[in-house]
Amino acid sequence: MRTDFTPEMVGCCIWGHIWSSWRRGPGARAALKAAGFGTWTRHQLQPRGSSKRSGPPRDQPFPGLLRLEDLSREELVDVLRAAVVDQKGPLVTVNKPQGLPVTGKPGDLTLLSVLPELSQSLGLGERELQVVRAPGKDCSGLVLLSSCPQTVSRIQKFFTHSRRVQRPTATYCAITDGIPATSEGKIQAALKLEHIDGVDLVVPVKPPSRKDILEGVKRTVSHFRVMATGSGCALVQLQPLTVFPSQLQVHMILQLCPVLGDHTYSARVSTVLGQRFLLPAERTKPQKQVLDEALIRCLRLTPSQAAQLPLHLHLHCLLLPGPRPQDTPIELLAPLPPYFSRTLQCLGLHQR
Repeated sequence: MRTDFTPEMVGCCIWGHIWSSWRRGPGARAALKAAGFGTWTRHQLQPRGSSKRSGPPRDQPFPGLLRLEDLSREELVDVLRAAVVDQKGPLVTVNKPQGLPVTGKPGDLTLLSVLPELSQSLGLGERELQVVRAPGKDCSGLVLLSSCPQTVSRIQKFFTHSRRVQRPTATYCAITDGIPATSEGKIQAALKLEHIDGVDLVVPVKPPSRKDILEGVKRTVSHFRVMATGSGCALVQLQPLTVFPSQLQVHMILQLCPVLGDHTYSARVSTVLGQRFLLPAERTKPQKQVLDEALIRCLRLTPSQAAQLPLHLHLHCLLLPGPRPQDTPIELLAPLPPYFSRTLQCLGLHQR
């Protein structure tokens, strides 16, 4: 049965209905524990009824990894429908697979391009979904969709206010090549987008002048906490307090700990006599991430497979406003992708 939502329904009544079955939690740290690190997700994100085969097992070291080139629009809709974490009223939460872009050129297969079909598949009728928040193409994790403009506005105002008061609303999980020097802290850096050799790349600027700020340089901030270590790698919780493209990847580069699978910025970290240091960002071209032979063996990969390692950066937890302003924010959680869990197991990461 179709239900049309009026502006009045998007008040406390509808918000109370939406949030009543979503659990509350004490914070992102507890959410990490609740997600069950090292466990495999239940959904393998494979299109239902698909007979396509993507090669022998030895060519597929990353279970559940999305290959857009193998999918039709209908199959991608099936994948996204299987990845729905929850659906309450006008809100739909999807655990986006790594490699799926949110936007793109006309004709590209993207999340936005299949939202009309996904809306129909989820029984929303003419109330087409729109993106409220989503991680970038190479990241996996929570995508928040809504078919109600008033709901979108309320959530966006919550996010804007949270940034203003420096309260994180998103928690990412990352596996890094290297262990940060401190177990937790704050990363602050002025960043800008620069067109280098035909590619838009994020580069740090220090110290930024007033002219730099006017020309697109942004001061960015992230919190980090090391949750586990093993085999020279770390499981890191990241909470951005600002929004900028590739912010978390570049912040971990500045910690000399590239995210596993970062084939864009990891070349900026070099090593001499066991000591890591930064290369000039403006003169360092993107290249496939180079991992130590011992780490490749630990991950049980061939060198060619290591060169295709997906980015291990997952939007695991989002905070949303409760039904009333004084209520505790609501936590939404997305399970880890299978390849992420596989890597945790291979590295023998043990939570501190």
